[in-house]
Amino acid sequence: MSQYGPLTASTKLTLRKVPEITLIFWIVKLLSTAMGEATSDFLVFRINPYLAVTLGGVGLLVALLLQFSVKKYIPWRYWFTVVMVAVFGTMAADGLHIQLGVPYAVSTPFFATVLAVVFIVWYLSEKNLSIHSINNRRRELFYWATVMATFALGTAAGDLTANTAGLGYFSAGLLFAVLFAVPAIAYWRFGLNEIAAFWTAYILTRPLGASFADWMGKGTNIGGLGWGDGHVSIVLTILIAFCIVYMTKSRQEAKREKPPGSTTF
Repeated sequence: MSQYGPLTASTKLTLRKVPEITLIFWIVKLLSTAMGEATSDFLVFRINPYLAVTLGGVGLLVALLLQFSVKKYIPWRYWFTVVMVAVFGTMAADGLHIQLGVPYAVSTPFFATVLAVVFIVWYLSEKNLSIHSINNRRRELFYWATVMATFALGTAAGDLTANTAGLGYFSAGLLFAVLFAVPAIAYWRFGLNEIAAFWTAYILTRPLGASFADWMGKGTNIGGLGWGDGHVSIVLTILIAFCIVYMTKSRQEAKREKPPGSTTF
């Protein structure tokens, strides 16, 4: 699959360090955004916040080293990196608000500007923002810088909508669910550029997943179900693990079944 449709054979040959963009990709992406929100909140409020951020930063560094140490897409390495970006990205956005007192109305446009700068520099350097071209180190660095910026932006935007704007976690989740569907519909029905459609949807997965994670984990006194961030984090981690096992086995089956002389990606 391309961002929203089938990959061509030539596209598969250039797809090196990222997964195919299929339904399972979006499922795990949403699970990872929710898991990152719940895990970050659990750690920050259960232990010293500075220690929590340090642990999150170390975890992200380890994940990036593991991801950059291989030359092809390996499901568990890739998604472990996404999860750690989700955790640390949440900590970065929340840290600006909670520890430094920066309003979400300020941090949201700030992270949006950071993301725009990353996109501009990436395009000027590579002349392409497609994830299907992530086949060398420099493009991979741009890709992960973009991913981190989208997580920080999505976290700030989600909290801005749910808390500052007073919409509440569940209503904010519904709003972002509708917004998430817009680029897909625009791509299929109106011919929206697939790269623009993909990155728009990718950005929106963060506030979408985080809003529902907060709704499930936060107390009933602030509009949540009161299940607890720790419990939500554990359940989401298990679901992500099952999905990664499924993707790994599916990938192995695809390799065994490919015809002689064919190539993977």
